[in-house]
Amino acid sequence: MSYVDGFVLPVPRANVDAYRRLARKAGKVWMEHGALEYVEAVADDVQPGKLTSFPQAVKLKPDEVVVFSWIRYRSRAHRDKVNKAAMADPRVAGMGSEQMPFDDKRMFWGGFKPIVELDAG
Repeated sequence: MSYVDGFVLPVPRANVDAYRRLARKAGKVWMEHGALEYVEAVADDVQPGKLTSFPQAVKLKPDEVVVFSWIRYRSRAHRDKVNKAAMADPRVAGMGSEQMPFDDKRMFWGGFKPIVELDAG
């Protein structure tokens, strides 16, 4: 079984292209340091719920869209090693000086141990 880091965040619609550029840079770093998969996906069919939902979780504003992302690793130990290397990479450190194209205070994330993994390959 692998290990997955998952992320959910709001991005202003006007900043989706800027976010995509930032995500490509970050994804390249994580992949170079050993991540198995790096995916950033923008909401296409996501509705507000009655009790909870992606829009409610990030307190989505009318001019924003939800982004759902994940990074896959071989194991939690592998994740910890990749994240340590990626966070120490000067390209990631330099991202902190850029204006973030999203509200990081409404972003949430976590590490997950898969309980089912199916592969078409």
